[in-house]
Amino acid sequence: MQAIQKIQDEPAGEHVTDPLTADQRAEIEEIRATGRETLRPTVPALEEILYQPLTVLDRGFVRVVDYMGDDGAIVQAARVSYGRGTKKVREDRGLIRYLMRHRHTTPFEMCEIKYHVKLPVFVARQWIRHRTANVNEYSARYSILEDEFYMPAPEHLARQSKSNRQGRGDVLALADAQRVLDLLRADAARSYANYQEMMQAHDLARELARMNLTLNVFTQWYWKIDLHNLLHFLSLRGDAHAQYEIRAYADAMAETVKRWVPNAFEAFDDYVVGGGHLSRAGLAVVRRMIAGEDVTQENSGMSPREWRELQALLDLDQETGAGPAPAWGQQPAG
Repeated sequence: MQAIQKIQDEPAGEHVTDPLTADQRAEIEEIRATGRETLRPTVPALEEILYQPLTVLDRGFVRVVDYMGDDGAIVQAARVSYGRGTKKVREDRGLIRYLMRHRHTTPFEMCEIKYHVKLPVFVARQWIRHRTANVNEYSARYSILEDEFYMPAPEHLARQSKSNRQGRGDVLALADAQRVLDLLRADAARSYANYQEMMQAHDLARELARMNLTLNVFTQWYWKIDLHNLLHFLSLRGDAHAQYEIRAYADAMAETVKRWVPNAFEAFDDYVVGGGHLSRAGLAVVRRMIAGEDVTQENSGMSPREWRELQALLDLDQETGAGPAPAWGQQPAG
């Protein structure tokens, strides 16, 4: 397998032939070719893609390298608390849905999964805010970073949003997008050339030379987390309001969770992703509406922003057309 092409030679937004290095690909093929017997529960659907990279962005990936537990482990842990005589939630799927619905989270923590992720540094800086995982990142003090930089597809280059200080708005005109991509390519090529020169020609330490690289350079890490906290991560980073680049990783990871714990993911999709939460005031408004009362923002006891959010949640926002939260995989592309 040929090594990955250098960024300055590739059109922006196009996927590389293989996001793995030749050594990584050879290691995966060797591991998958070696049969292993175990008495632990395994999940055939997840075993099918174990170690295999799911391509994300133009040259990133997510791959599952290990996992522990399955839907059965959630049920097993729950029945230590509830006992086998609990008739109403005796059936496995029903019990998992009950646990998710009533936010009994501990049984979901009995399942763990470990990912190998390749991602741009600016995405990693958002991701690391989730402090409930175990992380070990590629060391740029010990090793030299590869000449790999994220280049967005033109449709993902957008203006600053006028209504959201941390979001993007309308897509840039083609000429503007092309100029931005030219600048990104030039900056990446120049910063990496200087990075190499500082180390090779001037003997600068790697831990210092790395400060010259731009935030779209790729890094890699191993990331291990339990299912409860993984679902919380997905609920935030897979949300339509999350930045596109990290949402793309959440989407890939969601596909692995569907394979791993299908009953738990179904419950998560129904009660968390596709569900909604009401405040005391919001619930009071809904009850008044059901009773036939004409409720407005002015007599609701809610702030204008709270009112707009309630209208969107209930699919009553005629101005924006906002509706209830869609199921996973149906969020806007962004």
